[in-house]
Amino acid sequence: MAKNKKIVNYRKPFHINIGVVVFVIIFIYIIFNVFSYFTQTHISVYQVEQGTIAENHTYHGLAIRSEVVVNADVSGYVNYYLKDNKKASYNSLIYSIDETGSVAKQIAAASSEYTDLPKENLSEIGEIVDEYTKSYDPVSFYNVYSFKENIDAGIMEVCNLNALGTIGDYTAYAQANNTFHLGYATMPGIVAYYTDGYEGVTVDNFDPSMMNELDYHKNNLKMNDTVNAGEPIYKLLTDETWHIAVPVSLETYERLIDESAVKIKFVEDGRTLWANFEERQVGNQYFLILKLNNSMIRYAKERFIEIELLLDTKSGLKIPNTSIIEKSFYTVPKEYFTKAADSSNYGVMVKNQMDNTVQFVNTSLYYETDDRYYIDEDEITAGTILQRPDSSETFTVGETASLQGVYNINKGYAVFKQINILYQNKEYTIVETGTNYGLSLYDHIALDGTKINENDLIH
Repeated sequence: MAKNKKIVNYRKPFHINIGVVVFVIIFIYIIFNVFSYFTQTHISVYQVEQGTIAENHTYHGLAIRSEVVVNADVSGYVNYYLKDNKKASYNSLIYSIDETGSVAKQIAAASSEYTDLPKENLSEIGEIVDEYTKSYDPVSFYNVYSFKENIDAGIMEVCNLNALGTIGDYTAYAQANNTFHLGYATMPGIVAYYTDGYEGVTVDNFDPSMMNELDYHKNNLKMNDTVNAGEPIYKLLTDETWHIAVPVSLETYERLIDESAVKIKFVEDGRTLWANFEERQVGNQYFLILKLNNSMIRYAKERFIEIELLLDTKSGLKIPNTSIIEKSFYTVPKEYFTKAADSSNYGVMVKNQMDNTVQFVNTSLYYETDDRYYIDEDEITAGTILQRPDSSETFTVGETASLQGVYNINKGYAVFKQINILYQNKEYTIVETGTNYGLSLYDHIALDGTKINENDLIH
């Protein structure tokens, strides 16, 4: 007889795969951090540095000069013997007019054959090249054309004068027949070979409509080989004292109202100088009328001149404009503040209206005037009754005022710091240094003040 077999249930032992568990934990940790990264607000930090911002303003001004236009007495072919923008003394030879054209042809032929420039003239042309080289700016390529004109004018002056001397027989004969006429300066001045209709403008009859550069037209007198009697042939700038009418903003106008001189820079070549000025309001437009006693010859070719007003350079703590916010605070009379018994912290005595008990509440001070402290609206609510220390007088919290400032995050959380703005441009602000309740050098602040609130922790 067979024995009964005992049936035993065998279960395979359960083994935990440590590697899988670790992988799952790491995966969950990564997912959590990625989720946290994309859902929390990220605060970019800016370190406060010492800096400067120059208050430079660029304007297009209108040059106002003493200008005398000289018209031709007869018609004919023109040759010039003095280069543009050169000083002419009394009785200097400036031009000739040939009524028949025969002498003009002789001058042109003799000029083309003349190649041996005197050392004096070569030195003068070398100075033109040297000045252009020193002020060369690859961005302002238009200066190349001005440089070319100056070189051409210098060579033309020498060649024409030499040609005139070599054809003395022709000129003498033509003069005897009254068909060749030499033009001499009747007064000293700087020669200019263009007209533009602004020759009669003075500081007294200047009008804002003259500032419209789109309507400006310049008549180059040297472009034509011939001239008619009564037409302009050249002009003389007769006074080294000249003016520039500069349209400015109301802010700049008011800023300079107590000043009489300003430092300017000519954008064309970077030259700087001081200029006296007078302010003038015409309708709703504001102008500085700059008065200069030199440098007129350098810019005699230009009617509209680009200049910078070099106003004061502001120095202080430099911060980005994006960090600046405006925050509202309660203002409380100083006599309602006292120090806690066990510390130097300031606070106020809050009165409980239910049982008339008084409790000390510590407060942070953000700013002060002669008679008031500014406290955070989150620390004391509107309508809270404060009792003056050692007195029965009370004050109800409710009056507010706004301050401009930034959020300081040195301690890992946001603390509002008031700022005194000295100057501001489109990107940065210069604020006063060493102020109470303000910023210090190397403080860390929130780059974007709108993305953070008081006491927020910084991640």
